[in-house]
Amino acid sequence: MMSSKAAALVLSLLLAGRALGAQEAGEQPLPEGPRPDTSEALQRPSPGGVRPEPPEGFRALRLGMELDLVKELLQEDPLFAYRGDPDVSLLPQPQQTLIECAGTSYIRRAFLQFHERRLYIMTLALDPERLDYFTVYSTLAGRYGEPDRLNPSAAIWEFEGLRLSLERPLSVKYIDPEVFARLQAQARAGQDLRELAKEQFLEHF
Repeated sequence: MMSSKAAALVLSLLLAGRALGAQEAGEQPLPEGPRPDTSEALQRPSPGGVRPEPPEGFRALRLGMELDLVKELLQEDPLFAYRGDPDVSLLPQPQQTLIECAGTSYIRRAFLQFHERRLYIMTLALDPERLDYFTVYSTLAGRYGEPDRLNPSAAIWEFEGLRLSLERPLSVKYIDPEVFARLQAQARAGQDLRELAKEQFLEHF
């Protein structure tokens, strides 16, 4: 059986190797200052290596919900100062709608984006006077484990059907990665067509 000193040495070597790998991959360590307490996440192995269950959403709000249902839930939730249709706008992209409303308590503002009337991005800008980045990071890391990606601007957790990110200065974002990737691909294709049309136009001179 491995002695406690030998076990501690092996653990320190593994952690050092992990830190070196992160540096070589271009990921930056957390800035100096209060360090997020991720000890719970590091010491909390899931049975059989299974990842923690992804968050279902924020309170009653869930990705994929229909626009009218989200409006009703916002009106019922005291954390959102939703005013109804004045907070709803159509985006320039086809089939896209945005709800932008003020929040109360720990939420400064909320942005909910819809494609074909279904919620696919939810961004909660938090109040930096009541919360700080490291407190929110510690909460998410303790609940969902270490982030899959960490860089100076964001910590990102990837789940099936959901991308959760904590972004600086202080916002939490829920994204449907499938819808988001599809819309990005469509936007790139549209840009390619516009560039092609411009080249064809210039050929006439």
